[in-house]
Amino acid sequence: MALARVDSPQEWLARFGEQRLPTAVTIGNFDGVHLGHQQILRRLVERAEKSNWMSAVLTFFPHPARVLRPEQAPPLLATLDQRLAAFGAAKIDATLVLNFDRELAQVTAADFVKRYLLETMRAKAVLVGETFRFGHRQAGDVNLLCELGKRWGFEVDVVPPVTIEGVAVREAVRDGRMEDARKLLGRPYALAGQIRTGTGQGRKLVVPTLNLNTEQELLPKMGVYATEVALDGKVYRAATNVGVRPTFDGSRTTVESHLLDFNENRISGPIEVRFCTRLRDEKKFSGPEALREQVLKDIERAREYFQAIQASKS
Repeated sequence: MALARVDSPQEWLARFGEQRLPTAVTIGNFDGVHLGHQQILRRLVERAEKSNWMSAVLTFFPHPARVLRPEQAPPLLATLDQRLAAFGAAKIDATLVLNFDRELAQVTAADFVKRYLLETMRAKAVLVGETFRFGHRQAGDVNLLCELGKRWGFEVDVVPPVTIEGVAVREAVRDGRMEDARKLLGRPYALAGQIRTGTGQGRKLVVPTLNLNTEQELLPKMGVYATEVALDGKVYRAATNVGVRPTFDGSRTTVESHLLDFNENRISGPIEVRFCTRLRDEKKFSGPEALREQVLKDIERAREYFQAIQASKS
């Protein structure tokens, strides 16, 4: 069963009907869906399967901090689409994506539980972390949730906190430590978005690249990386530069990937860049020819990296 994305209580009722199954549900932003999150999702699926319920995630968009404390909001590790894809990979049945705005922020803790968990999702089990807070001014906590569970007939499963892993992922990405980020995520850190047209200087003077336009806020440390690029259902090995293109006196940060063994000229379409390892810092060269010479070395290093990885698996 593919993940069902639902964007409102009304849509949930229309989609699953009056005779809809109860749910085992977890609540949160799940930014990055790292290994700690994945453990919760596995536990959720197991609980739902045990009782023949639906497994469901209640999440928010935009991130509540973006609305309530924008100056303190952390840079996001993943887009909503990436989060949904991770939920689907974890075999979650359905996700309720609530639009987080000032109106939702005013809903009391008890009303939140009644309106969304009970009346909409028919929750029978709720999985949350030890530090879970909910409702207006975050007045609700795990103790209140347990009291409401006893009153309204759902069980509460409290799981260990996982927030530290999200912090560690951000630090690893900022530092360019992509192997550490991968260990925490269980997969390479990835930027997703659309191909955008560049200046054309790379194709003419250096090597052809595909430029990524992404909504993600946390970019890896500036430099050159060995990456994998997902495009049109295929995955290509690549060398990717994150930086401002100082040789051409650039000022805007770009993400440009040269795909190995790929000769097409693409100017649009969805793309995902997965970061494997950092090869070097970005630096300014004397001109396009010197830059091209270094880029060819980067491409060779990326090729050698992937060959070594392949050899270690055989």
